[in-house]
Amino acid sequence: MFSIFKKKTVVPHVRLTGIIGSAGRFKQGMELANQRDILKKAFSVKKISHVAISINSPGGSPVQSHLIYSYIRELADKKKVKVLIFAEDVAASGGYFIACAGDEIFANSSSIIGSIGVISASFGFKDLIQKIGVERRVYTAGKNKSTLDPFVEEKEEDVKRLKNIQLELHSDFIKIVETSRGSKLKDPEKNNIFTGEFWTGKSALRLGLIDGIGNADQVLKEKFGDKVIIKNFEKRKGFLAKKLSSSISDPFDKIIDNLEEKSMWQRFGL
Repeated sequence: MFSIFKKKTVVPHVRLTGIIGSAGRFKQGMELANQRDILKKAFSVKKISHVAISINSPGGSPVQSHLIYSYIRELADKKKVKVLIFAEDVAASGGYFIACAGDEIFANSSSIIGSIGVISASFGFKDLIQKIGVERRVYTAGKNKSTLDPFVEEKEEDVKRLKNIQLELHSDFIKIVETSRGSKLKDPEKNNIFTGEFWTGKSALRLGLIDGIGNADQVLKEKFGDKVIIKNFEKRKGFLAKKLSSSISDPFDKIIDNLEEKSMWQRFGL
């Protein structure tokens, strides 16, 4: 005898959006500390076989990227569920690092995917402070404490030290991508996959960086039927945090934060 009541498939859906890491004094970007609870809630939904995660991020902190990636994999293994990742406008650099937590990765054909590399950017103000008559006074204990001070001449040994750190971080990133994508990757060396280059979703599919083209609603309905229940989880900014970030923070800090954030998105044409 068949039941007339057919069980509907439930798929929790989490959205992870924005710059990864701290952003400003009272404003936070995407960090494990502020995403842990919502991820835990999504994976705690009973009788699920999959969790969907949409990512829209140009990257940021390599540490926070790794922490979020590891936490997603920890929850997936513990709950014995599959993770489906959906890239929106951008899943690049740290955004793609997190995407590698997925058992499958999907994107829009126009999404920006990749940027598997490490970047460090700053400014040099040595000539500026001389021009305006400012005397720089710095006192340290430890000869390397003022490494890459933007107000003094750049030293070759400081740059070399930074590049060695970047190479280590890049190596970790590559290992995560290789573990996640495995044999799906199409000739990484020939196709410059690990050089920091980035591609559209269409090209990323050809290179094996993603598994298919499609958005969350479309793919989930194809996989689980039109009656699939998509249970959405999204971290929302509280009223107090909004007030603090909009009215209390230093105007100069806000300008720097906005420029920094815009530059990260604009790198990918957004």
